[in-house]
Amino acid sequence: MYSDLGRPPLSAMSLRRALIRPGGLWTNLDLRPTTVSTNADAVAAAKSGAPEGLVVVAEEQTGGRGRLDRGWVSPPRAGLTFSLLLRPDGVPMHQWGWLPLLAGVALTRAIRRIGEVEAVLKWPNDLLIGPFRRKAAGLLAEVSGQAVIVGIGLNVTTRTEELPHTGATSLAVEKAACVDRDTLLRAILREVAGDYELWRDSGGDPDGSGLRAVYAESCGTLGQHVTVELPSGSVLVGEAVDVDGGGRLVVDPDGGGPPVAVAAGDVIHARLN
Repeated sequence: MYSDLGRPPLSAMSLRRALIRPGGLWTNLDLRPTTVSTNADAVAAAKSGAPEGLVVVAEEQTGGRGRLDRGWVSPPRAGLTFSLLLRPDGVPMHQWGWLPLLAGVALTRAIRRIGEVEAVLKWPNDLLIGPFRRKAAGLLAEVSGQAVIVGIGLNVTTRTEELPHTGATSLAVEKAACVDRDTLLRAILREVAGDYELWRDSGGDPDGSGLRAVYAESCGTLGQHVTVELPSGSVLVGEAVDVDGGGRLVVDPDGGGPPVAVAAGDVIHARLN
């Protein structure tokens, strides 16, 4: 029994009824009261041969990971923590890197539409919302054999005192029009399904599917003066000018020189932080 009446549990039955249909992307929804990591659960399912379309949702996640091995924690039922099992058959593996960007676009569209708040993406996949563009969600993708697992963590009713740092926020803190997790999850999954099917049917072509252009429109990093902390330990400073065909951030470095395409790194927006 839950004691926080402002944070009711999700209903697996109603979610399955709304999302799973013949010919649709979503084939199973596994709702867990608590788990260490929904991504780890989905990876294990992929290794066991689970078909595409599995959604693993947890009311509480005790050992979730964000990008760069950072932790992702949230009070029970205060957010949406879920992972998607996708098997992009027919799409070249070098295009699989677009999947977390695709999910970020779908998430942004759903939050704008249902939450009625300003929302943009910080490359590669942090969701920033509200007038001060604070982080409300993060995405993490990992490959397991012929499957890609995309994990999403979204702060929904998390209170200010429960947030991990001052750069974080939630839909409730930003006074979003909707903080009902059931409604939000349905909206996000429907947006992901539509974008994924279009991208997959184009063979993963980000230009043919329109994904690259839509991502650029949703990306608040473009046009910003940024500092990029690279995995090598070096730092790149300049203006973010584009996202290339491989989903890499293109930066014009300060002091001149050719543009640099960044595949991975921690981005700091000079004007937002």
